[in-house]
Amino acid sequence: MKKIQSGDTVKVNYTGKFEDGSVFDTSMVEGREPLTVTLGQGQLIPGFENGLIDMTIGETKTIEIEPKDAYGEPVEGMLQEVDKSQLPEELEVGGMLQAQGPEGVFNVVIKEIKETTVILDANHPLAGKKLVFDLEVVEVM
Repeated sequence: MKKIQSGDTVKVNYTGKFEDGSVFDTSMVEGREPLTVTLGQGQLIPGFENGLIDMTIGETKTIEIEPKDAYGEPVEGMLQEVDKSQLPEELEVGGMLQAQGPEGVFNVVIKEIKETTVILDANHPLAGKKLVFDLEVVEVM
């Protein structure tokens, strides 16, 4: 049976979890198709892609991905203090807002709400987190 290599296009079912077992994303819900991706093109976080290498059709496994092979560690420079008057009225810590940057729209997380300002975090929401993925190879094309 063919083992997956870089350059292969694969269909994979996955469930992404945090270390405590809580699920943050899955393809295993009604109406969702397996993830179809070509390895070696930078479409996946490195740890996810490396986890698929050498798997075969029908194989399942669980992988743990350290932050450096996922979304990296949070970067202090990605925090920004913004005047409350520039933001919507309904704000809560942990909430998400969309911001406009030179490369388009991106999401920021509300980190802290002060009297007249708000601290926004533009780090990826999964930065600094160890991720656990259950993988199942559905097809290799």
